[in-house]
Amino acid sequence: MQQNSTYDAIVVGSGPGGASVARDLAKAGKKVLILEWGPNDPLKGTIAQAGALIGMPGKGTLFTYGGLAMVRGITNGGSSVFYYGTAFDPPYDTFKKYGVDLKDDVAEVRAELPIAPLSDHLMGPMAKRIMESARSLGYNWNKLDKYCFQDKCRANCDKCNLGCPYGAKWTSRFWIDEAVAAGATFTANARVSRVISNGTSAQGVVFSHKWAEHQAFAPIVVLSAGGIGTPVVLRASGITNCGDNFFYDPLICVYGTVPEKMGGKEFPMAAGAHISDEGYLMTDMTVPQVLYQAFAAEVGRFDRLHVHSRTLAIMVKAKDSLGGRLTNSGGVRKSLKDSDKQSLLKGYERAKGILKNAGATNLFKSWYVAAHPGGTAKIGEVVDSNLETKIKNLYVCDCAVIPEAWGLPPSLTLLALGRRLGRHLNSKG
Repeated sequence: MQQNSTYDAIVVGSGPGGASVARDLAKAGKKVLILEWGPNDPLKGTIAQAGALIGMPGKGTLFTYGGLAMVRGITNGGSSVFYYGTAFDPPYDTFKKYGVDLKDDVAEVRAELPIAPLSDHLMGPMAKRIMESARSLGYNWNKLDKYCFQDKCRANCDKCNLGCPYGAKWTSRFWIDEAVAAGATFTANARVSRVISNGTSAQGVVFSHKWAEHQAFAPIVVLSAGGIGTPVVLRASGITNCGDNFFYDPLICVYGTVPEKMGGKEFPMAAGAHISDEGYLMTDMTVPQVLYQAFAAEVGRFDRLHVHSRTLAIMVKAKDSLGGRLTNSGGVRKSLKDSDKQSLLKGYERAKGILKNAGATNLFKSWYVAAHPGGTAKIGEVVDSNLETKIKNLYVCDCAVIPEAWGLPPSLTLLALGRRLGRHLNSKG
């Protein structure tokens, strides 16, 4: 085993939570090591690259009961590289119950990042058609806040969810770059297996890199390996009350064909409506042709493979019940409960009505997909209000800490949690 240098802090993972903490620690002058399981290749916005980073079974793509697929980004920036760049405020009252006040941190993140609804010229014709239809039916269907440098964004482009190569969609790679510029060390293709501790306090991590096992040491360790990756490391480190009773925010897409070609290349989730009393979110969801064809083929709609440019799509994402368990290797074992299926089906009926009103026919829905698993190391159970575990100076900052069922894009919440944790750690000296 090779011995590595000693640092002031080690951050495991480079998604929104990890990037936020790492940047603030590095800017405060701390010697920070960031370890990322995935690669750090420049983004190309191609199906081939995206498939390699999120499509590999057992790594980027995981399957659970009922053939439900769960996708995560294993790369610098984590899943933010492939997310749809949609910013939702956290449920403040939920977090306040656990002693976590995020309002000021969310406000600071919003003030710093390019978060705003898309301008009209960047909102695609399919999203506009769906919004017009929904509003005519009485839905409070509005533009959603997007992480986007709109001066760099391109209309009639479908690379948003393939890894934007133009630097238009903000991802946590930007904050990783800032951390490195402030002196942090970033190591890609480094998979952390466990945290080193003396039984009471964190002392470092063990990780594999370039076919060898290494150790790195620091008095502060922050796990930000994601809702699945983090509990795997926690269990291997002696914290076993994690990885159970989680959410994964299941979704379906509802499709309908209109007579005229409308393009099919848009920034997804440009607008939508949160039906909170029924437990789901609805948005437009135009995806690249290959992805659409895969979804259609999965449910046997081979007759629809050739009509991507004429297909309107609405995503229905539900707030699912907590349940299930993770295996020690990160396998997902959770069934979609009937009550959650019913929520999705209610959304399906609403989406069909919107699409029909927009002039669409040949309606069908995709199979179930999971969006962002979390709640596997909850605040109040595995970590305290400062995100610290029972092992002193071992912290968690990612989707794992979300304490209750979710159902919304979590990125803004994680960025705020990271900023809050960074401030807490810097205040300790």
